[in-house]
Amino acid sequence: MKTIEMNFDGLIGPTHNYAGLAFGNLASTAAAHHTSSPKQGALQGLEKMRLLHQLGVPQGILPPLQRPHFPTLKQLGFSGSKSNIIKQVANMNPALLASCYSASSMWVANAATVSASQDCQDGKLHFTPANLISQFHRSIEPNDTAAMLKAVFPNSEYFIHHPPLPSHPEWADEGAANHTRLSLNNHQMGLNIFVYGQAKATTLTPRFFPARQRLEASQMIAWSHGLTPLHTLFLQQSPQAIDQGVFHNDVICVGHNNCLFYHQHAFADETQLLPFLTKHSAQQNWQLIRVLESEVRMKNAVESYLFNSQIVTTKDNKKALIAPQNCARNQQVSQYLVTLAQSDNAIDEVHFVDLDQSMNNGGGPACLRLRVCVTEDELVAINPACSFNLNQYEALKDCIERTYPDRLTPRDLGDPALLKTTQAALTEVGKILGVSELYQF
Repeated sequence: MKTIEMNFDGLIGPTHNYAGLAFGNLASTAAAHHTSSPKQGALQGLEKMRLLHQLGVPQGILPPLQRPHFPTLKQLGFSGSKSNIIKQVANMNPALLASCYSASSMWVANAATVSASQDCQDGKLHFTPANLISQFHRSIEPNDTAAMLKAVFPNSEYFIHHPPLPSHPEWADEGAANHTRLSLNNHQMGLNIFVYGQAKATTLTPRFFPARQRLEASQMIAWSHGLTPLHTLFLQQSPQAIDQGVFHNDVICVGHNNCLFYHQHAFADETQLLPFLTKHSAQQNWQLIRVLESEVRMKNAVESYLFNSQIVTTKDNKKALIAPQNCARNQQVSQYLVTLAQSDNAIDEVHFVDLDQSMNNGGGPACLRLRVCVTEDELVAINPACSFNLNQYEALKDCIERTYPDRLTPRDLGDPALLKTTQAALTEVGKILGVSELYQF
């Protein structure tokens, strides 16, 4: 049965702020304690969804998680009314409050690893929510993410939902940001490439920043999803790349269909890649765009988020690169993209999107999306209210403009009034997306 690659974007939540919580994420650290605009961020993300919809890409919407995360605060001993809890935590531990208010679930590339039903032995589409244990503010997400995915993909006839892996460093899992699926056409089994930063049996590790993805976690997900070993490759991320700010593989590599776009220093041992691909098809059938350090320095790739772009197939059957505006602002990257679009390769056109609010916290176009390859039957089984259309777009835009804060600083998180604003916004978002059960205040 034909497979359709559906693009699900995370809707940016009303508590989007710059608290600088993500160690190893250079943009997040640089923006720490600046003033954010949840309203502007959500509208920017919504416009990106509309662009892909206009290009003919099947587009879905994943709702934000409920924030602040009171279960964590209560587990740590805080009690009383919600307003009093907010005041207590703000006085005692502002960093903890920022973690529980974090809107980082908007980067749904970290929500889960997804395996297409064509690739799985049982013929069903599999989800495993990421445990995200490398960062405290993200480690509180998995259970809510699991509930969110079940609300969006509810039909057990087609969808299998696994629990997150155990919350232990040996099973550290960061989701689809370290996984990509390649395929030559929409009818065949795909190839699954998992990229990891650390493994029990290796001493090859970064010196300065943490390696977030474990090989053992990737292997367990591939096994539990029933992926065919001959069609699965595990590659180690370059430790030197991690130390330059490449905290996930999707900051240095992006794939789509038969195309893989990556930097020459993305992997610790790149020599495994080509034999794996050519084992399944002739070399000329794969479109490998390997960017040399002399063409784009690693520093510029990280600053611009060049590889955190998306590659999509448009309704005109062209491959388009959806790149952040930072790429147009960086002289070396901008010049490279002009040459890329004019060259005889897989990329036919480049579209720049304004995602500055997300970018300032270290997440570009590919961070905001989760690729879900579905059959036509599976497409029908998805919660229809989470499929993007122009009516949904207008309803969400109106909701965001009326209910989201225009400005937010980490200091504002201690104001109980923000709690009421957030609850009102999420209640309305839940109704629009048909997932009201996710928001219990």
